[in-house]
Amino acid sequence: MAAAAVGTMASRALIMEAPPENIVSEAPVALDSPPEPLGGPGVFISGDTMPSILPAAFQPPDFPAFERAEPDNLLALVQALAMPPWEKTVEAGDTLDVLLSRADMDAQTRTEVALALAVEYDLRRLRPGHQLSVGYRTDGTPSVVTLSVDEGVQIEVTMDDTIVGRTVTPSASTIERAGQLEVNGSIYASLDRGGVPARFAVDLAQILGDTVDFRRDLQGGESLNILWGQTVLPDGSEIGQPLMSYAALDLGDDQFEIVWTDEDNGRATVYLNGEVLRTVAPPVEGARLSSVFGQRKHPIYGNMRMHTGVDYAAAAGTPIAATAPGRVSFIGWRSGYGRVVEIQHGSDTMTRYAHLSAVPEGQAVGNRVLAGETIGQVGETGTATAPNLHYEVRVDGRPIDPLGEELLASAENFDKTDAAEILEVTRTRFVTVLREDT
Repeated sequence: MAAAAVGTMASRALIMEAPPENIVSEAPVALDSPPEPLGGPGVFISGDTMPSILPAAFQPPDFPAFERAEPDNLLALVQALAMPPWEKTVEAGDTLDVLLSRADMDAQTRTEVALALAVEYDLRRLRPGHQLSVGYRTDGTPSVVTLSVDEGVQIEVTMDDTIVGRTVTPSASTIERAGQLEVNGSIYASLDRGGVPARFAVDLAQILGDTVDFRRDLQGGESLNILWGQTVLPDGSEIGQPLMSYAALDLGDDQFEIVWTDEDNGRATVYLNGEVLRTVAPPVEGARLSSVFGQRKHPIYGNMRMHTGVDYAAAAGTPIAATAPGRVSFIGWRSGYGRVVEIQHGSDTMTRYAHLSAVPEGQAVGNRVLAGETIGQVGETGTATAPNLHYEVRVDGRPIDPLGEELLASAENFDKTDAAEILEVTRTRFVTVLREDT
């Protein structure tokens, strides 16, 4: 066994001592002339042991310059290497605790985060559509929780040595937009097709519903102009509800315009053919109030009865005016009321004018009337002791005190000069914005 080992060592020694066949021990011999490179003339570079041949067209590659990373770049690199944030949109049935647990947050941390959020935001208002996100450090631990709620507002909870919450309100601006469209079908559908917020149909119906019958007056082809404001965030996303500042509905014979001004705190002024449309007017100019609303002793029957309106004493034949815009819903005789005219104002309010001696020729059920327009004359028809107007206001069929209904009981005083200037300025603004949008 020892002999075998010796033989092995001897053979290894022999192998190590024999030089490899491809190693030349003599000094190198210089070539008389360099060989021509493949592919054409080249550049000869002399070396210590062997020549090098480079093609003439050879250019060394351009290597990018390496600069020392700045702190901001390091931060960006660290953030890029960190775990991506966990994000979830709140759905029906979700709770904050359940959502945070899905982000692999332990119970203790979830409780602390919830308390920090609750300091800034009423968590009972958490609802579907809100966004919840959790950011992580490079070691996988949560660093920040962000709850995005309404109007672009974010509730942010940072998780360092202490857990602290704060409310981040975006810097928003209001831009004006304008739309010009043709009405075909309903106002709602027409607005939607024209790219104008369809919710404006409700505002138009509430304001013009007393004077415009949207089923009867809209035959198709009417023009509608809308100017509105929209609050947007710096990224262009919209927040809040759009607000109308001007609307113009052209019915052919009549043009209704509505202007909302900031000074009026959202109150609208309605114009008809360029003139302020009176929304309220007294039923009889200069008349004396002879009887009020409520229980009273009946002047004829002598017993206590509910007086469902107010009485205005005036000379027979004195003009009676509609107190608000609307449509005539009844003309005729109603027992003790005598000759009556009733006007419907929207879907729930009706005004009644009783004891009339006459009604203007041409006045008929379905006619549109304006505030201040004559609809009859003072008389003493029915159960009456002298010429007077019995005036009622009924809401959903129930009589209410006309003197307590500010809208229908007192006339508004408009400065016609200011109103005309406001309308002209608003029209110009609409045209300007419409050109910019197109």
